[in-house]
Amino acid sequence: MSGTGAGRGAHGPAVVLVGPPGSGKSTVGAVLARRLGCTVRDTDTDIEATAGKPIPDIFVEDGEPRFRELEAAAVRAAVAEHDGVVSLGGGAIMDPETRALLAGLPVVFLDVALAEAVRRVGLDVPRPLLAVNPRQRWRVLMEERRPFYTEVARAVVQTAERTPDEVARAVLDALELKTA
Repeated sequence: MSGTGAGRGAHGPAVVLVGPPGSGKSTVGAVLARRLGCTVRDTDTDIEATAGKPIPDIFVEDGEPRFRELEAAAVRAAVAEHDGVVSLGGGAIMDPETRALLAGLPVVFLDVALAEAVRRVGLDVPRPLLAVNPRQRWRVLMEERRPFYTEVARAVVQTAERTPDEVARAVLDALELKTA
């Protein structure tokens, strides 16, 4: 699925959003797509479509290594095929090949504090990597992932106490993109 709109480069996505669960990648991605006159592609949705089952089921039935294979393939496809907004799953940036693929792209790290993430999505929903002691596990994952989020990001946008529209405006400003 390809998108069209103002602000996108000749090749690749107009914007790539990275960040942890609860950072607003899906919601902000939809707002950005509307403003840019393009579409949004979520790699987690692509993974579920490829596997024919929800992500928690992939983890349980096929294991994390299989999920990570599907994730890497979904990211490669989205970056190669989509010229709109791309939203990556929270752990996608852990793969060195994914980080290399994102080099030079308009990547924005949507940063969020634990309290805000809990308020937005709760941590009681099925998230395979947060199954035991979700708040503590979220903190540990963020400590592991933060350096990689910042490594791939052209800009970091704080999402706390901002509406999705305000975050989208901050993303557009940070990347100096014009709306459709």
